Amino acid sequence: MTDDAGSSEVSLAYHKGLPRITVPLPSRRERCIFTLKPITHTVGDFMAMLKQEDRGIDRATVTTLDGLRIAASNTIESLIEDDFKLIINDNVYTVTPPQHSSRSMEDMEKLSDVQTLVGQLYESLHVREHNAELERQVIAQLEDIRLELEPLEQKRLELETTAARRANLSTWAGLVMMSVQFGVLARLTWWEYSWDIMEPVTYFVTYGTAMGCYIYFLLTRQEYMLPDVLDRRHLLVLHKKAKKVGLDVDRYNRLKDEAYELETILKVVRGPLWSQKNLIEQRRRDRRSSSNSRSPSSSPSPSSSPSPSPERNVLGKKTISSSSTQSHPLNTVIHS
Repeated sequence: MTDDAGSSEVSLAYHKGLPRITVPLPSRRERCIFTLKPITHTVGDFMAMLKQEDRGIDRATVTTLDGLRIAASNTIESLIEDDFKLIINDNVYTVTPPQHSSRSMEDMEKLSDVQTLVGQLYESLHVREHNAELERQVIAQLEDIRLELEPLEQKRLELETTAARRANLSTWAGLVMMSVQFGVLARLTWWEYSWDIMEPVTYFVTYGTAMGCYIYFLLTRQEYMLPDVLDRRHLLVLHKKAKKVGLDVDRYNRLKDEAYELETILKVVRGPLWSQKNLIEQRRRDRRSSSNSRSPSSSPSPSSSPSPSPERNVLGKKTISSSSTQSHPLNTVIHS
C-alpha cells in the first residue's frame, strides 16, 4: 500500500453549497467528480458510487489520519469536518476539506424560527385586511336585506297581534263550551234525571273526548297538549291572514335565513371581543344619558327605532333562531 503524498489528486471543493470530490479512477486513469449531499448521503453511499463508477475498484474505505476506519453509516457532513484518508485498492489519498462557512443546526433552527415568524406576521396582516374587506361586504349585504325586511316586519307584527288575539279568544271559547257542557250535564243529572241514568251518558261523553284527542293526533301527528294547540291555532290564523294581506312567507323566511347567516359571519369576522366592546360602550352611553336626564336643563332625545334583527323575531308564535337547520313556524305543515 502506497501513501500518495500529493493530496491534490483527490480534491474537495464546494459547488453551490454541496461538496464535490474529484477522485482518480484506477482502471480508467481518469479523474471523476462526485457531488455528495451532506445530510442524506453517507460514507457507504460514497463508497458505492466509487465502485459503481469503476468496476476495477475492489476495496474502498475511509479512515482518519490515525488509521481508524470510519463507519459506512456516518454522514458526509460529519466526514468533511476533519481531514481524512481515502483508500482505493492500494492507493491512499489524504483529503483536506476546505473551510466552509456552513450554518450549524442551531443557526438553521433560528433562521427557520425567523422565517416562521415573518410568515405568521404576513399572514396576520393579510388576514386583517381580508377580514376588513369581508366585514364591509357583509355589512353592505345585511343592510340591503334589512331594508327588504322592514316592510315585511311591519306586516308580521300586525299579523302577530291579530293571531294572538284570535288564539286568546279560542281559549276563552273553549272554556265557555266546557262550562256549557258542565251545566247541561249537571241539569240533567240533578233536575231532569237521576245519576243512574246520566252515568252512562257521562261515560260516553268522556270516551268521545278521548277519541277526539286521538283523532287530533292522527291528523296533526302531535299530542293534544294545550300549549301546542294554542300555538297551532296561532299559526293557522297567521297563515290565513298572511295570504289575505299578500305577505310572501317563503320570501320572508328566506330573507331571515340570509340575514341570520350574515350575522353569524359578521360575528366570526369581528371576533369574540367585539360584543364585549359594544356592551361596554352601550353601558357608558346609558350612564351618560341617565346623568343628562337628571339635570333639569337636559331633555331626553327620542330613541331611534331598532333595525330588525334576524335573531329576534320569526313568523310564528315562538321566538326561535331562523337558521337553515331549523324549520320556520310558517314552514310547519298544518293539517286542517
